[in-house]
Formats: sequence, C-alpha cells, structure tokens
Amino acid sequence: MEKYKVGMISLGCDKNRVDSELILGTINKFYEITNDPREADIIIINTCGFIESAKQESINTIIEMAEYKKNHKCKMLIATGCLTQRYGEELLKLMPEIDILMGVNDYMKLHKLILDFIKGERNILSANYSDENINEGERLLTTDKHVAYVRIAEGCDNHCTYCIIPKIRGKFRSRSIESITKEVKQLAANGVKEIILIAQDLTNYGVDIYNGKRLHILVNEISKVEGIEWIRLLYCYPEEITDELIEEIATNDKVVKYLDLPIQHISSKILRMMARKTNKEKVIGIINKLRSSIPNIVLRTSLIVGFPNETEEDFKELEEFLREYKLDNVGVFTYSKEEGTPAAEMDNHISEEIKAERYNKLMEIQKEVVVNLNKLKISKIYDTIIEGRKGKYFIGRSTEMAPEIDGNILIKTDKVLNKGDIIKVKINETLDYDLIGEVYNEFSK
Repeated sequence: MEKYKVGMISLGCDKNRVDSELILGTINKFYEITNDPREADIIIINTCGFIESAKQESINTIIEMAEYKKNHKCKMLIATGCLTQRYGEELLKLMPEIDILMGVNDYMKLHKLILDFIKGERNILSANYSDENINEGERLLTTDKHVAYVRIAEGCDNHCTYCIIPKIRGKFRSRSIESITKEVKQLAANGVKEIILIAQDLTNYGVDIYNGKRLHILVNEISKVEGIEWIRLLYCYPEEITDELIEEIATNDKVVKYLDLPIQHISSKILRMMARKTNKEKVIGIINKLRSSIPNIVLRTSLIVGFPNETEEDFKELEEFLREYKLDNVGVFTYSKEEGTPAAEMDNHISEEIKAERYNKLMEIQKEVVVNLNKLKISKIYDTIIEGRKGKYFIGRSTEMAPEIDGNILIKTDKVLNKGDIIKVKINETLDYDLIGEVYNEFSK
C-alpha cells in the first residue's frame, strides 16, 4: 500500500519544536513526510497554549488546515501540544474538524491512533496528564542539519504567578547525562555542529535526579563530543546560576559566551508579585558578575510589561534598567491574563492601551541600545556559521546570535560557502539589528 504523506506544522517555542521532531521521528518509518500541506494525507498541528495570542494562532491554524480536508488531499487532521493538553475535551466539542486530539504525553501512541482512525474510530481524544515521563527517542530534525535543539529537562517547579506551564507540562524532571550525551553523539554523527540546550529552566538541571545542580557537568560532557563546535544555553534563571556554571562557560572554548536570562522585570515589587525568587539587587548582581567573569558575554532576556499593579514608577525602573545595563538582545511581551494562574485573579489589571504604550517605549529604547552596540562591532572579526544565501548575500550567525531570534550577518563574497561552514568574518557595516561583513580568511573550522 502506498504510504500516506504527513505534513507537520509546529507552533510556539523551541521545546515544542523538539516535540514535533520526536513525533516525526516516531512515525517516519510508517509515513512519507512532506513540507507541502496540499500534498499531505495527514496534517499534524503542534499547538502552543502559553499566552492568549499563541492560543489564537493555534486555533486559527487548525481552522485553516481543516480547509485542506475540503480542497486538497487531507483525510485526517491531528492536533497536539500545550493547547490540546489544556483544553482537550472542550476543543474536540468546539472543533469537530479535529480527527485525533493528543496532549503532550502520548506521542509514542500516534501511529496506533492513526490506525484506529483508519479502522473507523472518529474524533479520538488522547490527552492524558502525566508529570512523570519525558518524551525521548529518535528525532527528525526540522532545523538545518548543522544545528539542533536538545531538551535536557521537562516541566517546571517555579510556579510564576503569570505562567500556566507547570499545570500543562508537570513538575521539573531532568533527563540523565547519559541519555543526553548519547543523543548529542548521534546528532554530531549526522553533521550537527551547534547544540542549543533548552528546558523551562536549564539552571536547575539535575536537582531532581542528582541531588544538586549539574548543568556545568553536563555541558562539560557534551563538549567532549567530537564534531560539536558550539554549545549554547537558553533560559537560565539568573537566581539559579552557580559559580561552577560561570567557570565552565568562561573556560570551555566550545561554550559560546551567550546566555538567555529570563528576567521578566526589574522592579522588586513586581518580581515579588510574579513569585520570582529574586529581586532587583540580585538580578543586577548576577549581570555584573557574569560580565566581570566572562569577557564580552552576550546577554539576552525577556521582559513582561503591564503586569497587574505595575505603576509608572515600576515601569520607569524598567526603562532606566535597559538604558543603563545595555543588554544585547531583549524580547518584550505584554502581560497576558491566563485563566488558572494566580495573576489572573489579582486586582489592578493594566489596560491594553497602556500595555501597548509601554511595550513600544521599551522596544524603542532597546533598538537604540542595539544600534549603538552594533556600531562598536565594526572592524571586529567573528567566527560565523553559514545559514544559507539570500540574493547577493550569504547569511550567517556569530556566536553572539541565536538562530531565528537574534540578528544575522550578511556576507558578500565570491567564495563558495555551504550551510554549516564556520568562517571568520570582518564586520564593515550595520543595519540596526543585522551586520554586514566580508570573509576575513580561509575557513576557521
């Protein structure tokens, strides 16, 4: 029998991307994978349910893909991910177009669920809650072959008052060092050069299975894998960063000098209301410590504006913080009222108009910071990994740039460059968030 073609649409964060790759890896031997939904017999949508805008995007995508059942080859529509885990039965009632609805714990059952549907079962619901298992297995990468995300833990124990993730993903649970290094070795054997470690909270890695924080040990083990050139750390809670981790980042040449610190705010009052385990003085203290211990470290963060009870004084603190500490990359989000979270029940919610105004102010400040920081990079030389080509330029990233969320380096050259090549590039110009450079010498790696 001819294999069904499966198309996958993955929404949301990098952790969702890893889930999507696990799904594809699980079913790859049974079905043909296609990137064109018009050619797909089965369409899978991996949804996000983190904030209201993400939920709406997921719903709109399900509705859009349902049209492919009418106008194209699609015979089966499958929805999975955080939104379906959170609203399983409700979604199935409201959207009968969905043929199979899964949560975040049933990926290994997918082939069986598809067979059950083919046999005649309709509107299958499989959204069991579990905070014990960790989805692991063979993955089909959706990134370029030289870069891969590796999830080292699942779930979260922080219970920030604005966040629903612990109720969806369960308690924090680490993978073993052995299973992670085995996966990294397999990725390296397939040509991966850059490993990006992800979790809801990287810095607590190991507390549940090794009775202490072991991220520095894990990073050191991964750095021993032949073929891995860059190791990048995303989502390190500033209050949980240890001296051992700082030392590992500072001294290990394979660890890029880049950290993503999800600060969320700088006002001690707002941080307390968010149930963050830190305050303004501690956040500033760890930033100063990182910068003194790791020369030229690049710091990225995410901030929330318009949290309940955020006053003009609280917001002014945030403005002054961005101007003074000049973080390299900042993502700003307006507070989203999520049912089932403590923050949703707080008094003094901020209007959408004020949220938007504060968002725009922060983005203006950060753009000015980035423009000025980028001007300082002119004439400097960076190891740069090639991502592809667009028009007359090759597109690359330095160690200071995470894929898809930071800027790029545009390289004009007559040389033949391939995806995954790591070369040295001299910066000549800036374009706000992007840089323009030229090949400085032959391949560095």
